[in-house]
Amino acid sequence: MSEVPAAAAPAPTPAPATFPGKTLGIVAAVLGFLAPLVGLILGFVANSQSKKAGYKNTPAKVGIIAGAILTVLYIVLWIVLIVVGLGAVDGAKDALCEGQAPGTYELTDGSTIVCE
Repeated sequence: MSEVPAAAAPAPTPAPATFPGKTLGIVAAVLGFLAPLVGLILGFVANSQSKKAGYKNTPAKVGIIAGAILTVLYIVLWIVLIVVGLGAVDGAKDALCEGQAPGTYELTDGSTIVCE
């Protein structure tokens, strides 16, 4: 009887060189500091892609954290700037109306101001 050769074991599938969402996670980390809202959104997308494939994506988490913190700080900054700007406008109006009788006055640039 002739011997039948044993079947060769299938070669294992090589692990991919990169995992889904890795590049997008790096982009999210960079944009988390440069354009926080965009980095925040891309971080969530990249993290979701990686999680579905079973990988951890640290750069995506950095993008999410940095994007969230800096987005909140930018919102606070804009609120402060608006409040300070409105206060400056009100202070300028008070300075222009100082010593004036109540009424409406036309300024040299053609705009009007109402003094109370």
